[in-house]
Amino acid sequence: MPLSGEAIRLMNYIDDVAVTLRRVLATVPLLTAEERTRVSEHLLQTQPTIEDVARALNQQ
Repeated sequence: MPLSGEAIRLMNYIDDVAVTLRRVLATVPLLTAEERTRVSEHLLQTQPTIEDVARALNQQ
């Protein structure tokens, strides 16, 4: 069964998030220890989490 336009759009958003995370990983070595800590705390506090999204996708 072909995917709807909405499903394809969501998959493209997910690809965009993956690209952003690769950019974050590439920049990590340039940060000080304090900056890494602050960015890590910010990342961990961000809502919704990837687990929240996966859980919503797996609900039937």
